[in-house]
Amino acid sequence: MSSMRLLDLRGTDVSTAHVPRPTMDVATAVDTVRPIVADVATRGESAVLEAGERFDGVRAPSLRVPVEVIQEALVALDPQVRAALEAAVERVRLVHAAQLRTESTVEVTPGGSVTQRWLPVDRVGLYVPGGRAVYPSSVVMNVVPAQLAGVGSIAVTSPPQADFGGWPHPTVLAACALLGVDEVYAAGGAQAVALLAYGAELSGGGRCAPVSMVTGPGNIWVTAAKRLLMGRIGIDSEAGPTEIMVIADEAADPAQVAADLISQAEHDVVAASILVTDSADLISRVEEELVGQIALTKHSERISQALAGEQSAAVLVDSIDDAVVLANMYGAEHLEIQTAAAADRARQIRNAGAIFVGAYSPVSLGDYAAGSNHVLPTGGCACHSGGLSVQTFLRGVQLIEYSRAALAEIAPVVLTLADAEDLPAHGAAIAVRFDDEQ
Repeated sequence: MSSMRLLDLRGTDVSTAHVPRPTMDVATAVDTVRPIVADVATRGESAVLEAGERFDGVRAPSLRVPVEVIQEALVALDPQVRAALEAAVERVRLVHAAQLRTESTVEVTPGGSVTQRWLPVDRVGLYVPGGRAVYPSSVVMNVVPAQLAGVGSIAVTSPPQADFGGWPHPTVLAACALLGVDEVYAAGGAQAVALLAYGAELSGGGRCAPVSMVTGPGNIWVTAAKRLLMGRIGIDSEAGPTEIMVIADEAADPAQVAADLISQAEHDVVAASILVTDSADLISRVEEELVGQIALTKHSERISQALAGEQSAAVLVDSIDDAVVLANMYGAEHLEIQTAAAADRARQIRNAGAIFVGAYSPVSLGDYAAGSNHVLPTGGCACHSGGLSVQTFLRGVQLIEYSRAALAEIAPVVLTLADAEDLPAHGAAIAVRFDDEQ
């Protein structure tokens, strides 16, 4: 029995084709989380702890994780895992450091200039998921660009874990310690986003100060809270279920393609894994590989359900050119290109969160240690948004400085436009500066 459904688009105009993707009813979820968010806004710490007990099955010993607990997690961390995290941090820092922007000044006219400054957000809250998996890599992907941007205050939230005494997973705490972050809260879901947005007084003393921005992936309840609170806080994106699309031709290795489709299906039963190819034979060979590989995986039931879901498919097209058209329409979170002249094909892609070029650049590499960021747009949002970066945490601020002579030169233009827009007070604000010349 086939693991993935077949979508045969040969002989059709692929620019009008519909490739199903994971559905996520955020609007309905907003109504569900609204009272949780309101409760946190009103009652603060108590509401967050009670929500954790209700949704995560454990009440954290305290909302803020003690610094000694964070440090102990690093001390107890498996040396091999620590070395791997350090290697990932090094590469992510290297790539993201190149994203920094520099101040620039344009002299528009003698005596008139505009300077573009890039200022970091004052304080950010970084959400690290819990649940089915452990995500120390998300600590790295959120914290490193924020630190490079110069953010002065960073708070991390991650759900309390019943298996670890109500604290977040120790590997997540260890990653925070490794990066010098000691403000960590045992909170997940909508209540964590609300805590970051509103702040709270802490029973043990001190407080969680409100943040200006919340970033990081999470489940639908996290996404709903981010949407509800957007405006009060800035957000990176509304993250949905993970997606991988693989464009492959007949020369692609079916074992590698199958493994990559499985790797993302491992995340969640609603994860989307899509193969797009012009080779019916490759689809058959990939299907054979899926059967054998899935049987050997730890999370075979979850993977099988994801691959059999409506959001996953093997798509057969007439040509790789059609596959590129389809990829640009879909705007996948992760797009792999395993074709002849893969680098040239990659340059034809306009809409994707991240593009993985060639047989030796699998998505798993980007998830951990390519140096790129794994917090990426989902749900087709790649057509207008990019992944998390240093720029996420920077704000452009312009400094406008004109001399009297420079203002006098451009004053007629401003007065004309103010009059054209029927905003005479705008013009008056220019004219008053030259009243002594009347």
